[in-house]
Amino acid sequence: MELIRGEHNLRPRHHGGVATIGNFDGVHLGHQAVIAQLREEAARRGVPPVLITFEPLPHEYFMGAKAPARLTGLRGRLCRFEQFGVERTLLLRFDARLAARTAQGFIRELLVERLGVQAVIVGDDFRFGKDRGGDFALLTEAGRSHGFDVIRQHTFTLGGERVSSTRIRQALSRGDLETVAALLGRPYTISGRVRHGDKRGRCIGFPTANLALPPGQSAISGVFAVSVRLQEGFIARGVANVGKRPTVGGQEPLLEVHLFDFGGDLYGRHLEVELRHKIREERRFESFDALKRQIRADAELAKAILERQTT
Repeated sequence: MELIRGEHNLRPRHHGGVATIGNFDGVHLGHQAVIAQLREEAARRGVPPVLITFEPLPHEYFMGAKAPARLTGLRGRLCRFEQFGVERTLLLRFDARLAARTAQGFIRELLVERLGVQAVIVGDDFRFGKDRGGDFALLTEAGRSHGFDVIRQHTFTLGGERVSSTRIRQALSRGDLETVAALLGRPYTISGRVRHGDKRGRCIGFPTANLALPPGQSAISGVFAVSVRLQEGFIARGVANVGKRPTVGGQEPLLEVHLFDFGGDLYGRHLEVELRHKIREERRFESFDALKRQIRADAELAKAILERQTT
């Protein structure tokens, strides 16, 4: 997949194509259906499929700390795009300049002049441009004027309801990982590079690999039985805490994972942590010793759960 960071990096060879636009947070089944539709339409016309997305996400820019929790970090989104066959991703930095661009300016300057799109695939509830002034009808009218087609994206439903990032966040908040996996089309994972922590876990016999969570609020918290995939393809089992670690005065949301029967050095390596079962909510303990006892119990329960799941 070709990643184009910013429209200033667009070149004449990027002219032409079929585009879709959106956040694609989570890259769930609904997003996958849009990507499949994008690929099919591009193949029918013999041009590349182009996915246009943003970093940060627009609602994060406008809402700041009050923005809904993100399901997937940027790296995770890009990896999923490539997995599902996107040939080109145009990543736009959502900043004051982009927020101030009118819908007509977005169409004329980006879609027509810079990309020269043959078609755009969006939902009929799509809004864009300054103050969300552009909608499906405006885009359709502009397409008639500028010579590109506007195609309504397919709505994807599961269990009689539309699949959405909001629906996934609600299931995550309940710890309903089975529903989350059904909506995503895969188990829920958190990916990241292992960084140095305070090494408290090592002192009590439970060394942990620490991963920073995506920007903004965490979509999930608690203690989980997990399986962990390293870049080399090696898979280990473990127990993970996702949250702020209130017993030790943590302030920043973090994923801490203890791997069973693994003694290698993980610093700087990229991990994909699959949440297999929620054990309990994160909570504050009255002492470090009480926390240590609970971690031992969590680890034993996680081992039992993972053993049952593999038999």
